[in-house]
Amino acid sequence: MKSAIKYSAEVTAAIAVGKPVVALESTIISHGLPRPSNLSVAIECENIVRHHGAVPATIALLDGVIHIGLEAHELEAIANRDDISKASTRDLAIIVASGKSAATTVAATAHIAAIAGIKVFATGGLGGVHRGASETFDESADLTALSQLDMTVVCAGVKSILDVQATLERLETLAIGLVGYKTNRFPGFYLTDSGYQLEHRVDTPAEIAAIIKARTLIGTQFKALVVANPVAVQMPKERHDQILAAGLAKAAAHSVVGKAVTPFLLEHFHSASEGESLAINTEIIKSNCALAAEIAVALI
Repeated sequence: MKSAIKYSAEVTAAIAVGKPVVALESTIISHGLPRPSNLSVAIECENIVRHHGAVPATIALLDGVIHIGLEAHELEAIANRDDISKASTRDLAIIVASGKSAATTVAATAHIAAIAGIKVFATGGLGGVHRGASETFDESADLTALSQLDMTVVCAGVKSILDVQATLERLETLAIGLVGYKTNRFPGFYLTDSGYQLEHRVDTPAEIAAIIKARTLIGTQFKALVVANPVAVQMPKERHDQILAAGLAKAAAHSVVGKAVTPFLLEHFHSASEGESLAINTEIIKSNCALAAEIAVALI
Protein backbone atom coordinates (compact mmCIF):
# COMPACT_ATOMS: atom_id res chain seq x y z
CA MET A 1 0.00 0.00 0.00
CA LYS A 2 2.88 2.38 0.73
CA SER A 3 4.00 2.28 -2.92
CA ALA A 4 0.50 3.38 -3.91
CA ILE A 5 0.53 6.46 -1.67
CA LYS A 6 2.06 9.81 -2.53
CA TYR A 7 2.28 12.85 -0.25
CA SER A 8 2.40 16.37 -1.63
CA ALA A 9 5.53 18.38 -0.92
CA GLU A 10 3.59 20.69 1.39
CA VAL A 11 2.09 17.85 3.44
CA THR A 12 5.43 16.02 3.59
CA ALA A 13 7.11 19.12 5.00
CA ALA A 14 4.28 19.71 7.50
CA ILE A 15 4.39 16.16 8.85
CA ALA A 16 8.18 16.31 9.18
CA VAL A 17 8.04 19.30 11.53
CA GLY A 18 4.78 18.43 13.31
CA LYS A 19 2.72 21.21 11.75
CA PRO A 20 -1.07 20.73 11.95
CA VAL A 21 -2.65 19.13 8.89
CA VAL A 22 -6.32 19.05 7.87
CA ALA A 23 -7.69 16.41 5.50
CA LEU A 24 -10.12 17.54 2.80
CA GLU A 25 -12.31 15.31 0.66
CA SER A 26 -12.32 15.52 -3.13
CA THR A 27 -15.82 14.30 -4.03
CA ILE A 28 -17.17 17.79 -3.50
CA ILE A 29 -14.71 19.00 -6.16
CA SER A 30 -15.46 16.40 -8.82
CA HIS A 31 -19.11 15.61 -8.11
CA GLY A 32 -20.51 18.21 -5.72
CA LEU A 33 -19.81 21.52 -7.43
CA PRO A 34 -20.11 22.54 -11.10
CA ARG A 35 -17.20 23.57 -13.28
CA PRO A 36 -15.39 25.94 -13.26
CA SER A 37 -16.37 27.10 -9.76
CA ASN A 38 -15.38 23.70 -8.31
CA LEU A 39 -11.69 24.42 -8.84
CA SER A 40 -11.84 27.96 -7.50
CA VAL A 41 -13.70 26.78 -4.38
CA ALA A 42 -11.18 23.97 -3.86
CA ILE A 43 -8.29 26.43 -4.07
CA GLU A 44 -10.07 28.84 -1.73
CA CYS A 45 -10.73 26.08 0.80
CA GLU A 46 -7.08 25.08 0.84
CA ASN A 47 -6.09 28.72 1.33
CA ILE A 48 -8.58 29.07 4.20
CA VAL A 49 -6.91 26.14 5.98
CA ARG A 50 -3.51 27.78 5.46
CA HIS A 51 -4.80 31.17 6.65
CA HIS A 52 -5.92 29.55 9.92
CA GLY A 53 -2.50 28.05 10.58
CA ALA A 54 -2.74 24.50 9.21
CA VAL A 55 -1.77 22.67 6.03
CA PRO A 56 -4.46 21.30 3.69
CA ALA A 57 -4.27 17.68 2.56
CA THR A 58 -6.86 17.22 -0.17
CA ILE A 59 -7.15 13.48 -0.76
CA ALA A 60 -7.85 11.78 -4.10
CA LEU A 61 -6.71 8.97 -6.41
CA LEU A 62 -5.03 9.70 -9.74
CA ASP A 63 -4.00 6.95 -12.13
CA GLY A 64 -3.85 4.31 -9.41
CA VAL A 65 -2.01 6.42 -6.84
CA ILE A 66 -3.53 7.70 -3.59
CA HIS A 67 -2.59 11.34 -3.11
CA ILE A 68 -2.48 12.86 0.36
CA GLY A 69 -2.31 16.49 -0.57
CA LEU A 70 -2.53 17.62 -4.19
CA GLU A 71 -0.13 19.71 -6.20
CA ALA A 72 -1.74 22.48 -8.27
CA HIS A 73 -1.90 20.45 -11.48
CA GLU A 74 -3.34 17.45 -9.61
CA LEU A 75 -6.09 19.58 -8.07
CA GLU A 76 -6.91 20.82 -11.57
CA ALA A 77 -7.11 17.23 -12.79
CA ILE A 78 -9.61 16.24 -10.10
CA ALA A 79 -11.71 19.28 -10.94
CA ASN A 80 -11.63 18.97 -14.73
CA ARG A 81 -11.03 15.39 -15.86
CA ASP A 82 -14.03 13.36 -17.01
CA ASP A 83 -12.70 10.00 -15.80
CA ILE A 84 -12.93 10.77 -12.07
CA SER A 85 -15.24 8.27 -10.37
CA LYS A 86 -16.50 8.41 -6.78
CA ALA A 87 -14.70 6.08 -4.37
CA SER A 88 -15.71 4.85 -0.95
CA THR A 89 -13.43 2.73 1.23
CA ARG A 90 -14.37 -0.55 -0.45
CA ASP A 91 -13.35 0.83 -3.85
CA LEU A 92 -9.83 1.97 -2.94
CA ALA A 93 -7.89 -1.24 -3.60
CA ILE A 94 -9.81 -1.88 -6.83
CA ILE A 95 -9.03 1.60 -8.16
CA VAL A 96 -5.39 1.42 -7.12
CA ALA A 97 -4.90 -2.00 -8.73
CA SER A 98 -6.63 -0.96 -11.95
CA GLY A 99 -4.72 2.32 -12.24
CA LYS A 100 -7.88 4.41 -12.35
CA SER A 101 -8.75 7.78 -10.83
CA ALA A 102 -11.36 8.76 -8.27
CA ALA A 103 -12.45 11.39 -5.81
CA THR A 104 -12.87 10.20 -2.23
CA THR A 105 -16.03 10.18 -0.13
CA VAL A 106 -16.09 10.94 3.58
CA ALA A 107 -15.47 7.26 4.37
CA ALA A 108 -12.53 6.90 1.99
CA THR A 109 -11.01 10.26 2.91
CA ALA A 110 -11.18 9.48 6.63
CA HIS A 111 -9.62 6.06 6.07
CA ILE A 112 -6.71 7.47 4.06
CA ALA A 113 -6.23 10.38 6.46
CA ALA A 114 -6.02 7.92 9.36
CA ILE A 115 -3.29 5.99 7.53
CA ALA A 116 -1.34 9.25 7.29
CA GLY A 117 -1.86 10.06 10.96
CA ILE A 118 -4.04 13.08 10.18
CA LYS A 119 -6.57 13.58 12.97
CA VAL A 120 -8.87 16.35 11.67
CA PHE A 121 -11.00 16.29 8.54
CA ALA A 122 -13.32 18.93 7.04
CA THR A 123 -16.24 18.05 4.80
CA GLY A 124 -19.63 19.46 3.84
CA GLY A 125 -22.37 17.16 5.07
CA LEU A 126 -22.02 13.70 6.56
CA GLY A 127 -23.62 10.70 4.87
CA GLY A 128 -26.13 8.71 6.86
CA VAL A 129 -29.28 6.60 6.77
CA HIS A 130 -31.38 7.17 3.66
CA ARG A 131 -35.13 7.53 3.69
CA GLY A 132 -36.80 4.15 3.38
CA ALA A 133 -33.70 2.34 4.62
CA SER A 134 -35.84 -0.11 6.59
CA GLU A 135 -36.70 -1.64 3.19
CA THR A 136 -33.66 -0.80 1.08
CA PHE A 137 -30.91 -1.09 3.74
CA ASP A 138 -29.45 2.05 2.15
CA GLU A 139 -27.02 3.49 4.67
CA SER A 140 -23.87 5.44 3.92
CA ALA A 141 -20.54 3.74 4.44
CA ASP A 142 -19.51 6.99 6.15
CA LEU A 143 -21.11 5.75 9.37
CA THR A 144 -19.35 2.39 9.38
CA ALA A 145 -16.00 3.98 8.58
CA LEU A 146 -16.34 6.57 11.32
CA SER A 147 -17.19 3.85 13.83
CA GLN A 148 -13.69 2.42 13.28
CA LEU A 149 -11.39 5.42 12.90
CA ASP A 150 -9.57 7.92 15.11
CA MET A 151 -10.84 10.98 13.29
CA THR A 152 -12.51 14.29 14.09
CA VAL A 153 -14.89 15.28 11.31
CA VAL A 154 -16.16 18.84 10.97
CA CYS A 155 -19.41 18.93 9.00
CA ALA A 156 -22.73 20.77 8.74
CA GLY A 157 -24.59 17.83 10.23
CA VAL A 158 -26.01 15.38 7.70
CA LYS A 159 -27.54 16.17 4.36
CA SER A 160 -31.19 17.10 4.81
CA ILE A 161 -32.19 14.64 2.09
CA LEU A 162 -31.49 11.81 4.56
CA ASP A 163 -33.46 10.30 7.41
CA VAL A 164 -31.96 12.54 10.09
CA GLN A 165 -33.55 10.83 13.09
CA ALA A 166 -32.41 7.38 11.97
CA THR A 167 -28.91 8.74 11.31
CA LEU A 168 -28.69 10.17 14.82
CA GLU A 169 -29.78 6.80 16.21
CA ARG A 170 -27.05 5.07 14.22
CA LEU A 171 -24.41 7.53 15.40
CA GLU A 172 -25.38 6.66 18.97
CA THR A 173 -25.44 2.91 18.33
CA LEU A 174 -22.03 3.02 16.67
CA ALA A 175 -20.63 5.09 19.59
CA ILE A 176 -19.57 7.92 17.29
CA GLY A 177 -19.09 11.08 19.37
CA LEU A 178 -21.21 14.09 18.47
CA VAL A 179 -21.00 17.72 19.57
CA GLY A 180 -22.61 20.88 18.25
CA TYR A 181 -20.37 23.87 17.63
CA LYS A 182 -22.02 26.92 19.16
CA THR A 183 -25.39 25.21 18.86
CA ASN A 184 -27.69 22.93 20.84
CA ARG A 185 -29.53 21.80 17.69
CA PHE A 186 -28.35 19.29 15.12
CA PRO A 187 -27.87 21.06 11.78
CA GLY A 188 -29.26 19.69 8.53
CA PHE A 189 -26.81 20.88 5.89
CA TYR A 190 -28.84 23.62 4.15
CA LEU A 191 -30.68 24.17 7.44
CA THR A 192 -29.18 25.35 10.72
CA ASP A 193 -31.67 23.16 12.62
CA SER A 194 -32.78 19.74 11.40
CA GLY A 195 -35.35 19.60 14.19
CA TYR A 196 -33.35 17.52 16.65
CA GLN A 197 -31.70 18.41 19.96
CA LEU A 198 -28.02 17.81 20.64
CA GLU A 199 -26.83 16.47 23.97
CA HIS A 200 -23.41 18.14 23.91
CA ARG A 201 -22.31 21.63 22.88
CA VAL A 202 -18.87 23.24 22.54
CA ASP A 203 -18.07 26.88 21.88
CA THR A 204 -14.34 26.99 21.09
CA PRO A 205 -11.78 24.96 19.12
CA ALA A 206 -9.87 24.54 22.39
CA GLU A 207 -12.83 22.69 23.92
CA ILE A 208 -12.89 20.33 20.94
CA ALA A 209 -9.14 19.76 21.21
CA ALA A 210 -9.58 18.91 24.89
CA ILE A 211 -12.22 16.32 23.99
CA ILE A 212 -9.92 14.77 21.37
CA LYS A 213 -7.10 14.49 23.92
CA ALA A 214 -9.46 13.03 26.54
CA ARG A 215 -10.64 10.41 24.03
CA THR A 216 -7.05 9.19 23.71
CA LEU A 217 -6.56 9.08 27.48
CA ILE A 218 -9.63 6.91 28.07
CA GLY A 219 -9.29 4.74 24.96
CA THR A 220 -12.34 5.81 22.96
CA GLN A 221 -10.40 7.41 20.12
CA PHE A 222 -11.05 4.60 17.65
CA LYS A 223 -14.55 5.91 17.14
CA ALA A 224 -14.79 9.22 15.32
CA LEU A 225 -15.86 12.52 16.81
CA VAL A 226 -18.34 14.49 14.68
CA VAL A 227 -18.37 18.26 15.13
CA ALA A 228 -21.64 19.65 13.78
CA ASN A 229 -21.05 23.19 12.57
CA PRO A 230 -24.24 24.84 11.26
CA VAL A 231 -24.22 27.07 8.20
CA ALA A 232 -24.41 30.77 9.09
CA VAL A 233 -27.34 31.60 6.78
CA GLN A 234 -29.74 28.78 6.00
CA MET A 235 -32.10 28.27 3.09
CA PRO A 236 -35.69 29.32 3.99
CA LYS A 237 -37.19 26.16 5.47
CA GLU A 238 -40.44 26.27 3.54
CA ARG A 239 -38.57 26.58 0.26
CA HIS A 240 -36.16 23.84 1.31
CA ASP A 241 -38.99 21.44 2.13
CA GLN A 242 -40.78 22.13 -1.16
CA ILE A 243 -37.64 21.51 -3.20
CA LEU A 244 -36.84 18.34 -1.25
CA ALA A 245 -40.34 16.91 -1.74
CA ALA A 246 -40.19 17.59 -5.46
CA GLY A 247 -36.71 16.07 -5.69
CA LEU A 248 -37.70 12.90 -3.87
CA ALA A 249 -40.71 12.49 -6.17
CA LYS A 250 -38.52 13.04 -9.22
CA ALA A 251 -35.94 10.52 -8.03
CA ALA A 252 -38.66 7.92 -7.47
CA ALA A 253 -40.16 8.59 -10.91
CA HIS A 254 -36.76 8.08 -12.55
CA SER A 255 -35.92 4.99 -10.41
CA VAL A 256 -32.83 6.65 -8.97
CA VAL A 257 -31.50 4.44 -6.17
CA GLY A 258 -28.39 3.72 -4.12
CA LYS A 259 -25.40 6.05 -4.23
CA ALA A 260 -26.89 7.86 -7.24
CA VAL A 261 -29.59 9.39 -5.03
CA THR A 262 -27.41 11.96 -3.24
CA PRO A 263 -25.83 13.58 -6.33
CA PHE A 264 -29.22 13.47 -8.08
CA LEU A 265 -30.97 15.32 -5.25
CA LEU A 266 -28.13 17.79 -4.77
CA GLU A 267 -28.24 18.66 -8.47
CA HIS A 268 -32.02 19.04 -8.18
CA PHE A 269 -31.51 21.43 -5.26
CA HIS A 270 -28.98 23.45 -7.26
CA SER A 271 -31.26 23.85 -10.25
CA ALA A 272 -34.57 24.26 -8.39
CA SER A 273 -33.14 26.82 -5.96
CA GLU A 274 -31.59 28.78 -8.85
CA GLY A 275 -28.14 28.52 -7.33
CA GLU A 276 -29.06 29.34 -3.73
CA SER A 277 -28.22 25.84 -2.48
CA LEU A 278 -24.93 25.94 -4.36
CA ALA A 279 -23.97 29.18 -2.62
CA ILE A 280 -24.92 27.67 0.77
CA ASN A 281 -22.98 24.49 -0.03
CA THR A 282 -19.91 26.60 -0.78
CA GLU A 283 -20.23 28.54 2.46
CA ILE A 284 -20.62 25.29 4.40
CA ILE A 285 -17.35 23.80 3.22
CA LYS A 286 -15.45 27.07 3.66
CA SER A 287 -16.70 27.47 7.23
CA ASN A 288 -15.87 23.86 8.06
CA CYS A 289 -12.36 24.21 6.65
CA ALA A 290 -11.73 27.21 8.89
CA LEU A 291 -13.00 25.45 12.01
CA ALA A 292 -11.11 22.24 11.24
CA ALA A 293 -7.87 24.21 10.88
CA GLU A 294 -8.47 25.96 14.20
CA ILE A 295 -9.05 22.60 15.88
CA ALA A 296 -5.89 21.13 14.35
CA VAL A 297 -3.88 24.12 15.57
CA ALA A 298 -5.41 23.80 19.05
CA LEU A 299 -4.24 20.19 19.19
CA ILE A 300 -0.57 21.15 18.87
